[in-house]
Amino acid sequence: MAVEFKLPDLGENVESADVLDVLVKPGDRVEKEQPVLEAETEKATMEIPSSVAGVVKEVNVSKGDTIKVGQLVLTLDEAEGDGKAEAPKKEEPKQEEKPAEPEKKAEKQEKPAEEPTRPTPTDVSPDAPQTTVASAPPPAPKGDRLPIAAAPSTRQFAREIGVDIHEVEGTEAGGRISIEDVKNHARSRAASGGGGAATGPRSTREPMSKVRKVTARHMAKAWATIPHVTIHDKADVTDIERMRQRFKKKAEQAGGKLTITAIFVKVVASALRSFPSVNASIDVESSEIEYKNFYNIGVAVDTPRGLVVPVIRDADEKSVFEIARELTEISGKARDGKLTLEDMSGGTFTITNLGSIGTGFFTPIVNHPEVGILGMGRALQEPVFKDGQFVPRLLAPLSLSFDHRLVDGADGARFLRWIVDAAENPLLMSFEN
Repeated sequence: MAVEFKLPDLGENVESADVLDVLVKPGDRVEKEQPVLEAETEKATMEIPSSVAGVVKEVNVSKGDTIKVGQLVLTLDEAEGDGKAEAPKKEEPKQEEKPAEPEKKAEKQEKPAEEPTRPTPTDVSPDAPQTTVASAPPPAPKGDRLPIAAAPSTRQFAREIGVDIHEVEGTEAGGRISIEDVKNHARSRAASGGGGAATGPRSTREPMSKVRKVTARHMAKAWATIPHVTIHDKADVTDIERMRQRFKKKAEQAGGKLTITAIFVKVVASALRSFPSVNASIDVESSEIEYKNFYNIGVAVDTPRGLVVPVIRDADEKSVFEIARELTEISGKARDGKLTLEDMSGGTFTITNLGSIGTGFFTPIVNHPEVGILGMGRALQEPVFKDGQFVPRLLAPLSLSFDHRLVDGADGARFLRWIVDAAENPLLMSFEN
């Protein structure tokens, strides 16, 4: 009996997705929950699992298609999936081969050692394909390729640099392919003369991904509609860095990586409780201000697909170790392209840290409908006059952008100073809350 698999509901307000790769082909056996598509929505890249089992009869979508929720993706034969239709298929080739088997046996007696070990491109006789397909799978045509184990972000990276993911040898557990495997394959190909910049075109064009489209549209709207004000300050994070080094092993034992970003998530969540106007949003149509009584901190993460902002929920109620563990997990999901819409929704304030790249002060754009965003730059040792002498201190540049329609300059300055004071005196958070 033929069954259909249609694109399922992908989440709130998601009506379509771009097909990045089709992971099955006609004749493949598909089990329930087996990934059959790699697709990209406006928020995330994901593998779409099949809700039915069977043997693929027809693939109704192609790579590059934009498909809508409820659109037909695959037609499968459910009977074949249960194994009921396997017997007839196996009998047909046996009936065709029987007349030829005595001749083959005679040939093998004459050359017992050569036939199985010499599948070369010159084997073009009618009998040759059955020998060469079984003993030499690498030359198989693209349509017969088996599914490969690689994260969506790895597949995307391979496409971007022009590497066929099926040609890459995976070094991780179970032969899984990593981004580093793709890079090594590209390097070896270039070293062997398989590629080079000199032979390529002077410029290339490619369609924007859904993530890039949404980012471009969202940033343009935020910049055009929000009157931005950005103020800068420096925080002495010498003591925080000393504590981070002291407790980072304990955080690793708890399953997280204790970064300065994780610490500032806690600091900012505490600051927002004292400044409700920064933890709010504006409803222009109703001329109302919505003050949020929850504190969900979005953290910008750089991925091969572009910038995404997963959210740490109720950060004010979590310890720094809990935040570190959750931030480590959600950042990994972001880089692997496995974030869900829920992972990236509901933020009330955003932090973006460019310190690892070496950036100092900058002007981050407010993530609408939020009204504030904190940019962190690279902390550097600087001389600070303290107790009658100059001493080396680790200073981190901070940049706060806010929506001037709701947050006045004085309030924005007080909010940033609260963050600076809390970073320099962590006990302040305990007394304030």
